[in-house]
Amino acid sequence: MKKENLSISGMHCASCAVSIERSLKKQDGVKSATVNYAMGKAYVEYDEKQLKDEDISKAVATAGDYKVVATGEKDKTEDQTKKSFQKFLWSLILTLPMLVAMFFSMPMWFGWIFLVLSFVVVFVMGLQFHRGMLSQLKYFKANMDTLVSIGTLSAFFYSIYAMTIGAHLYFETAAVIVTLILLGKYLEAKSKGRASQAIKKLFALGVKKALVLENGKEKEVMVEDLKVGDILLVKAGEKIPLDAKIIEGSTSIDESMLTGESVAVEKNIGDQVFAATINGTGVIKIQVTKIASETMLSQIIKLVEQAQSSKAPMQKLADKVSSIFVPSVIVIALVTFAIWYFLVGAGFEVSIINAVAVLVIACPCALGLATPTAIMVGSGKGAERGILIKDSESLELAHQIQVVMFDKTGTLTQGKPEITNIKVIKNDLEKKDALTLACALEKQSEHSLALAFSKFATEKNLTIPEAKQVQTVKGRGIKGIVNNQEIFLGNAKFVAESSSTAELAVTADKEKVKINKEAEEIFENYASNGKTPIYLFDKSEVLAVIAVADILRDTAKEAVKKLQDQNIEVYMITGDHRKTAEAIAKELGISKVVAEVLPQNKSEEVKKLQAQNKVVAFVGDGINDAPALAQADLGLAMGGGSDIALETGNIVLTNSNPLKVYEAITLSKKTFSTIKQNLFFAFFYNVVAIPLAALGLLNPMIAALAMSMSSVSVVVNSLRIRVGK
Repeated sequence: MKKENLSISGMHCASCAVSIERSLKKQDGVKSATVNYAMGKAYVEYDEKQLKDEDISKAVATAGDYKVVATGEKDKTEDQTKKSFQKFLWSLILTLPMLVAMFFSMPMWFGWIFLVLSFVVVFVMGLQFHRGMLSQLKYFKANMDTLVSIGTLSAFFYSIYAMTIGAHLYFETAAVIVTLILLGKYLEAKSKGRASQAIKKLFALGVKKALVLENGKEKEVMVEDLKVGDILLVKAGEKIPLDAKIIEGSTSIDESMLTGESVAVEKNIGDQVFAATINGTGVIKIQVTKIASETMLSQIIKLVEQAQSSKAPMQKLADKVSSIFVPSVIVIALVTFAIWYFLVGAGFEVSIINAVAVLVIACPCALGLATPTAIMVGSGKGAERGILIKDSESLELAHQIQVVMFDKTGTLTQGKPEITNIKVIKNDLEKKDALTLACALEKQSEHSLALAFSKFATEKNLTIPEAKQVQTVKGRGIKGIVNNQEIFLGNAKFVAESSSTAELAVTADKEKVKINKEAEEIFENYASNGKTPIYLFDKSEVLAVIAVADILRDTAKEAVKKLQDQNIEVYMITGDHRKTAEAIAKELGISKVVAEVLPQNKSEEVKKLQAQNKVVAFVGDGINDAPALAQADLGLAMGGGSDIALETGNIVLTNSNPLKVYEAITLSKKTFSTIKQNLFFAFFYNVVAIPLAALGLLNPMIAALAMSMSSVSVVVNSLRIRVGK
């Protein structure tokens, strides 16, 4: 399936988006289609074997006077706000004389001047509305343009008729309606531009050129021309051109654009650096690991665009209303005219003016903008803070979270364990030899604790022998042959199973592995102090007990407290020994602990909570916790910028900071609250305003102003999400 994020021109209101979406979904091969009026974009997933790009473009064009804007044409749309302002300004200049004349008694021949001025305003400045109406009429459809066009044309042509019978003229009404709606369009375009500035900022972060080293010489090339393996020179203060690893030099990197944190990160040889982050004080040589289209920045931009193009469940109600809104308003306007003319007997002039007021006060745009603008601003704000929301449904769901379950390692802890203690149990074994055996096994392990042994071996300059026939038993430990001796390293369960399970082939002469009282007490003592104890043993006895500790993240305790203050239950889940887990949880202020859980069983623990009708968020590192992240109602992957993390979970936290979990939920609540406010204002406005206009209580000019301002108010209200942290 191919996924495309298309820019579409010609949309004027929410009903336009609904029409395009319906047209796309009718195509065979289209799996899903979402059209976002606020962004002027369509997110389409389709089978490229059944459909081509041209077919998608035709489907868009079939819905009305719309077209897919090619990438090369994108820049042509950037001055839309400026054009909107120019139209409004000329329309205002031409309309002002008519407004001034309203306060004076003018001779009849002034009507001809008003006719000319209003003609220019209605048919030249307001041409977009009439073209929009005609394009919709071809497909027997109607949108906001239809309402504006019918309303202004009615006032204009009635005024021509009034000139022949010496009645009151409404040329200024037609002109003012167009002028005020053009003002609303300008303010709306400007506000929408501010709402989408997060994406623009992300695009602007990229680097255009880079210094590549070829045969010892520096050469400036375009970033798009670089390939994996190229060696680049990055000087102090310059941006990193592409994702790469350092091969020479050391420095500090400002990764705030990626993580939302302003503190620079120390980087040395072998460390990963990311495109658009800023090199600090050192000069470094880096080797490209990702081309321009695959960098972390590119993936972030894609995720933000995807989130902003997706449709929140709450939007479905607004879409249903928008699809029948315009036809309903036209019917109400006709009924208004009929009642005033035939039943009330108010005459043609009053009847037509009240009908025009109904047409121009109705605002489908406010309904269409209510949800997407809030989603746009919320997801953009999240991206700036290192919170990547992959779809708007997640943003809407996060505010409902009742339980947050943290995987311990790499989320609440730093994921950088260290060997803190070792107690040799076997009398004739030296500490150094015991650790050498353990390091030999862990050298071939991918478990997070293996880092502690690798670091220890490097720091102590240990000579590590090769381990053969190494096997990892998930959730238990690791075994292998070191120096022709079968060695095991693992938890208490591994010792017990190694004693009784023939499949593991770990017994000798049918005798059980011996765990003496001393070893057991040491093991329990380490666990009680929040450390992870590990048994080192052979076929017959425990050789040593090793303690590994993982340092808690600085913000972990604060994050837990803030979540609990929001009446959210906090769980910690880990494969650690229960005493170790409880000691760490106590330090964090967590009372609900799930310990000694195998990695593959974490998702089962999530299911147990969901069975209690609780909405569960799971926070993991995005690599080992994929099943639990997928099972949870909301998966938050603390990836620290890893590719796998970007593919896992509904929300990606690029900075491995537990406080980001609280921030994500808080942002969701703020965004959801704004969506509800927007929809309330949009529905309330139309429910109240249309009857007032039908009752003759609103002048068409006031109605036009109210209509313009309703859309603007929704966008401005959404922009409030950007305020604060």
